[in-house]
Amino acid sequence: MTALENCADGLPAADTRPLKICLLGYRSHPYCGGQGIYLHYLSKALVEAGHSVDVISGQPYPELDPRVKLIKMPGLNLFEVENPTRALRWRHLLSWTDFYEWWTKLSGGFAEPYTFGRRAAKYLRQHGHRYDIVHDNQSLCYGLLNIEKSGLPVVATIHHPITRDRQLALEAAPDWRYRLLVRRWHSFLNMQIKVARKLRNIVTVSQQSKRDIIDQFGVQPEQIRLIYNGIDTDVFKPQPQIQRRTQRIMTTASADQPLKGLRFLLQAVAQLRHSQPELELLVVGRLQKGGATEQLLHQLGLQDAVHFVSGISNQQMVDYYASASVVVCPSLYEGFGLPAGEAMACGVPVISSDGGALPEVVGDAGIIVPAGDSAALVRALKKLLSDDKLRAELGEKGRQRIEQQFSWRLAAAHLVNYYREILGQKKIKSLPLRERGAAGNSRVEAA
Repeated sequence: MTALENCADGLPAADTRPLKICLLGYRSHPYCGGQGIYLHYLSKALVEAGHSVDVISGQPYPELDPRVKLIKMPGLNLFEVENPTRALRWRHLLSWTDFYEWWTKLSGGFAEPYTFGRRAAKYLRQHGHRYDIVHDNQSLCYGLLNIEKSGLPVVATIHHPITRDRQLALEAAPDWRYRLLVRRWHSFLNMQIKVARKLRNIVTVSQQSKRDIIDQFGVQPEQIRLIYNGIDTDVFKPQPQIQRRTQRIMTTASADQPLKGLRFLLQAVAQLRHSQPELELLVVGRLQKGGATEQLLHQLGLQDAVHFVSGISNQQMVDYYASASVVVCPSLYEGFGLPAGEAMACGVPVISSDGGALPEVVGDAGIIVPAGDSAALVRALKKLLSDDKLRAELGEKGRQRIEQQFSWRLAAAHLVNYYREILGQKKIKSLPLRERGAAGNSRVEAA
């Protein structure tokens, strides 16, 4: 193949050399949610494809493949401190970034995306020449614009616009004081919206997220590339040696986040237990003492029927999936829906709401019900718990769907193609005008 034939859309001949990639994450531990899982698996898939990957992360730090270099970018980590008021030290007064992080936490805000961005941009001013491209994992901080202005290409993943979380939290707020706290906490969204509109290259993980980013962040469609997440099917796989508990339902939910829709599942379980008193619900998530979920458990009389586990390993998670007869994903909104994909990969039948991108992941390999509808959950659970054949059929279809459509190897390959496209555009812009014209003519001739 000639260099001319290798041109595409006016870009120079395809560059197949390994890339030097810098991934950014303001907090990246897998137990912090989907963003940590994304960094873990994406970085691993990229190094397995032959690329060099560094991860710059704030606390709590990620768990990474040994081939991936972790560059720690410590902040104050005030969410791990028992009394943030006492966390300030004299040295913090010498740093605007440290002081801002401390003061914002005390005043009810969330400064980590902003302060991480300042620290990461400072580091990359000195060390950015080591990398071909920088890929941010939803910090959407002002620092990204400074990095981009320095000439280093930047990509940002937006899993979904956090305006969705804010909207649902406001709707669930009991009074005006709580609504003020919700608005204060989400004030970092002003920065994220401004930055997203200015970035040239954005990745998102579902069609639903793409629509919502366009609608709620005001981003232009041509700025966004859709690349689905993957599921680690080597880890998340059927465990035939583990016996299923016929009366166990499982879900993954941050207990007091309205977004996750746990209360609708609790209402459904309470209703089902009138006819199936042995029914139990296993929740992978942390129960907040005195929170709304704990109060609801007492109101519904479910204290002994619902069990919470947290801080577990992937293998423990797989074992829990294997022990469940049904996994339920009751979220009001998901930008992708990793728990649904993981359960399907384990061969467990899934009941999912139609919240956000969940139908894109589940497809016809599960039962879809309207989000926020506990009666629909009751009907779906009755149907699935009473039909062994249907459970086996959906479990098998779910595993096949994940294997065929959602792999990290495929996600990494699509991302690398996108990186090379961006780098090719950068080369075109840096060429003299005469050579730019020649590159443009090459496209016509090749066509």
